[in-house]
Amino acid sequence: MSIDWQKINAAVWRPRKAYLRGIERIDPIMLSQLVGIDEQKRQLIDNTKRFLNGEGANNALLWGSRGTGKSSLIKALLNNYWRQGLRLIQVDRNDLVELPEIVDEIRDLPQKFIVFCDDMTFEQGEASYRALKSVLDGSIEAPPANVLIYATSNRRHLLPESMQDNQDAVLVGRDLHLGDTVEEKLALSDRFGLWLSFYPINWQGYLAIVDHYFKDFRGDRERLHEAAKHFAMARGGSKSGRAALQFYKAYIGSEQLKDS
Repeated sequence: MSIDWQKINAAVWRPRKAYLRGIERIDPIMLSQLVGIDEQKRQLIDNTKRFLNGEGANNALLWGSRGTGKSSLIKALLNNYWRQGLRLIQVDRNDLVELPEIVDEIRDLPQKFIVFCDDMTFEQGEASYRALKSVLDGSIEAPPANVLIYATSNRRHLLPESMQDNQDAVLVGRDLHLGDTVEEKLALSDRFGLWLSFYPINWQGYLAIVDHYFKDFRGDRERLHEAAKHFAMARGGSKSGRAALQFYKAYIGSEQLKDS
């Protein structure tokens, strides 16, 4: 099924029927809504602008703690830059073996495509990451100029690390020679030219995000903060942008936050 990329801004790969399904209702998150990740936001925006302008741009790996805005940042880029020709294709990590064929469909189109893989981690021995390596950098064919890979992960090197990896390293003179397993892991993550780290936030950062969502709140701000803390602690103490948004959705207009 062919997609009219003049009218459709995003698509998702559907493996069972092996086609790209155009998405008409896109998550409306905007860059201005993302708080507490200013430096990561700046770097990814700069990289994306260079990509849109036909300048040097890198594949990007956004790695770190859950709920810190990694996926939201990529989706917000589409909402901010689709008018400049940016398009987004989401591919699940289990479907990365289809990535070369997906890329073949779009490599000659005038739009600029970000292939988005969310929560991309691999177990030892998985073969799907080899298809990713091929598209990123490792094929006889040069990567298409209109495609970048933006991936999120909770692992910096995408593959699991073990104590044995360190034991396989040997010192030859003054040079440290890594084991074959480590070299394989680094070979994948090294193909991402832009690494952005996302770290857990403290209570102050969490409440700053809450205040951003409740910027029009006219009630007791201290009471709001206490409710937000209780909400996070009830979910294992998760202080994240995701928790702040969930709190906002659960409590906006709630009687519990109104002055008694």
